[in-house]
Amino acid sequence: MTAATPPVQSPTDRRVSARIGSISESATLAVDAKAKALKAAGRPVIGFGAGEPDFATPDYIVDAAAAACHDPKYHRYTPAGGLPELKAAIAAKTLRDSGYEVEAAQVLVTNGGKQAIYEAFAAILDPGDEVIVPAPYWTTYPESIRLAGGVPVEVVADETTGYRVSVEQLEAARTKNTKVLLFVSPSNPTGAVYSREQIEAIGRWAADNGLWVLTDEIYEHLVYGDAAFHSLPVVVPELRDKCIVVNGVAKTYAMTGWRVGWVIGPKDVIKAATNLQSHATSNVSNVAQVAALTAVAGGLDAVAAMREAFDRRRRTIVRMLNEIDGVECPEPEGAFYAYPSVKGLLGREIRGKRPRTTVELAEIILEEAEVAVVPGEAFGTPGYLRLSYALGDEDLVEGVSRLQKLLGEASA
Repeated sequence: MTAATPPVQSPTDRRVSARIGSISESATLAVDAKAKALKAAGRPVIGFGAGEPDFATPDYIVDAAAAACHDPKYHRYTPAGGLPELKAAIAAKTLRDSGYEVEAAQVLVTNGGKQAIYEAFAAILDPGDEVIVPAPYWTTYPESIRLAGGVPVEVVADETTGYRVSVEQLEAARTKNTKVLLFVSPSNPTGAVYSREQIEAIGRWAADNGLWVLTDEIYEHLVYGDAAFHSLPVVVPELRDKCIVVNGVAKTYAMTGWRVGWVIGPKDVIKAATNLQSHATSNVSNVAQVAALTAVAGGLDAVAAMREAFDRRRRTIVRMLNEIDGVECPEPEGAFYAYPSVKGLLGREIRGKRPRTTVELAEIILEEAEVAVVPGEAFGTPGYLRLSYALGDEDLVEGVSRLQKLLGEASA
């Protein structure tokens, strides 16, 4: 008996386009939304899901935004690519913080880092172009690549290398269709930070093979211990003409909700991305741009205080996670995430259930311990969990204590 041929779907029958229908929901935002919904319903959920500082935006930045609200010149359209004074300030801030000298004409101000990433890929990718994506990766990178017509090619690193990929791994993934390398240090979700020597080796490999590099520097100021941030186009200046830098105010100044990011790159690419933005969203909110201008033109005292708190929490969460049998958590050197391997817990019985995947384990943790974590499947590496330690010290200790109690019950 022959199987029936499925009916051909006409364009008028398709309610959602295949391109958009294939996009996955942001797992980190989904976990955060579920945790907040449960808290609103009265459950004492502690959320380790969202990647945002628990600090308020500094008062002087908020005051500048409030003043901008009363200034009629900000009540109108402004250039799609950003306020000229903000673009100039971003160029000056980039030179100050990383030693990378660029012109204001090389800057595009975007609605947060996600728009920056998408527009950068859209500006340089054609259908079928491959982008090498080190994994574990932030959930948005592969989706932005696919939306731009590209093909993400994953290169996986694990806890044995501190979640850092090697040149040899990158070379093994390179094909005739490879156009771009995605490079992120410090990393979300692992907190990995590459040394200057490693960055130089990877950058020279990319330059030797004529590749573009998109580097996300949004966690540039959140590094700890002996680790140091190094900007790839500064370490390997011959990449300047094929390097795109993405950044924003979200993490440094506790401004996730203000939605201001930017792209820095060659002028022709920035012009193309600006043309795209002129049709997609036009200018970023002027009030938010003024707030960002005040932030980047000012000092770094606010982030210094946050970094001290994050460093303390980093050491606490790693110590407590490593006290759990079946959990292995390398010490992150940057950002504000711990990324423990929990492969030793899979298949073991926890309160009558045997999780086979980290998705199932995360569901048990939320249900039984009322703690929200993000499973590694969201970042391309099953067998891991991501916990953001950008939450208060008391909540952090209470949350991990709940994990210790629950996961300590795991039995063969």
